[in-house]
Amino acid sequence: MASERSGRSDGRNRAKTALQALNFFMADMQAGIGPFLGVFLQQRGWTSGPIGTVMTAGGVAGMIVTAPAGAFIDHTAKKRLVVIVTGICTVVASFLILFSQSGLVVTISQVATAIAGAAIGPAVAGMTLGVVRQKGFNAQNGRNQAWNHAGNMIGAGLSGWLGWKFGMPAIFYLAAAFGILAIVSVLMIPEKAIDHRAARGLEGKAGEDSVEDEKAEGFKTLLRNKPMLILAASLACFHLGNGAMLPLYGLAVVGAGKGNASLFVAQTVVVAQAVMIIASLFAMRVAAGKGYWLVILISFAVLPLRGFLAGTFIEHWGVWPVQALDGIGAGLQSVAVPGLVACLLNGTGRVNVGQGAVMTVQGVGASLSPAIGGWLAQMLGYHIAFYVLGSFALASVALWLGFAGTLRPACSGTNRVTEVGQGA
Repeated sequence: MASERSGRSDGRNRAKTALQALNFFMADMQAGIGPFLGVFLQQRGWTSGPIGTVMTAGGVAGMIVTAPAGAFIDHTAKKRLVVIVTGICTVVASFLILFSQSGLVVTISQVATAIAGAAIGPAVAGMTLGVVRQKGFNAQNGRNQAWNHAGNMIGAGLSGWLGWKFGMPAIFYLAAAFGILAIVSVLMIPEKAIDHRAARGLEGKAGEDSVEDEKAEGFKTLLRNKPMLILAASLACFHLGNGAMLPLYGLAVVGAGKGNASLFVAQTVVVAQAVMIIASLFAMRVAAGKGYWLVILISFAVLPLRGFLAGTFIEHWGVWPVQALDGIGAGLQSVAVPGLVACLLNGTGRVNVGQGAVMTVQGVGASLSPAIGGWLAQMLGYHIAFYVLGSFALASVALWLGFAGTLRPACSGTNRVTEVGQGA
């Protein structure tokens, strides 16, 4: 018995290390050409409006399939295979743009990439919950996100250098290399280390790995959960403003002739991701002590300031304050949002449906943002576009403060979903 327990512990420790490696390498695999897509297409004659539109097409596709993908992750015991398949699809889809920049090909690539990304997020969250259970999720997710941001930072830095040295096509090959390493990492996670009941929020008796479908109850659970609905609405408003900020700022500065395309876009990502590493670890510690409410409020509050700075200073040096604020907001949310969803839906067996549903609502905002930002920039100029985008988060702050009485107990993690879900 002692040796069996030791074996399970060793397998769990290997799984946690492999999860961190997976998060590191899947960061660049997922992002790939993404942050560089705008300037890549701009160099080939595209204007900001159509660029924003194809990004929105991908966002809409991802939004549509995210909740069903979460439901599938809850149901399947093949979570590692999901990550492998989606990783391959992401790399192949990105290479399509390298060979053709026609509107149809770029749109298909963005749609395929978004669909793959819709599945990989809940899959990794589900595997993490299955390995460390609810009790260990906040700490492990915080470490996962820190490694994910580190992977984004290093991947972006390498992409910028490779793009400057060898041209932007080199960025595609780097994304493929990271994709291969991500697949190797997921294969290092022992299958037996994943408890598939715990992975969906049902920590049943030891050895019970049944993942029977509970039909539509999961969706009813989401609709009855008032804190979940408020969280979703607040995130939708936030991402409506935030989604276009990074690519649009790159277009604004590069279009004004104030920076090399590859190096500047890489710098925007590196600055943000470096701050995200610190922010994610900070969020993990604050959430463990005071709950998620304050963490998420701070993340909402930084976007209006970011929009003001971006609209006022379209300069090469502006990347430092603008992207540092992005790092604070995104870094805090990367830990707090999945952790809060797992907490709110603990015991329902529908945690990954919830993760997918929240990602869907985030996707509503994020998918519309590039189109709104792109056309605002084209018609009214970049300055006005950034001011408008930043203002959307004021609605998120208002919702979070207005429903503080309902949200604070839910975000503390002390109440079960059935207690917080009947909110007044």
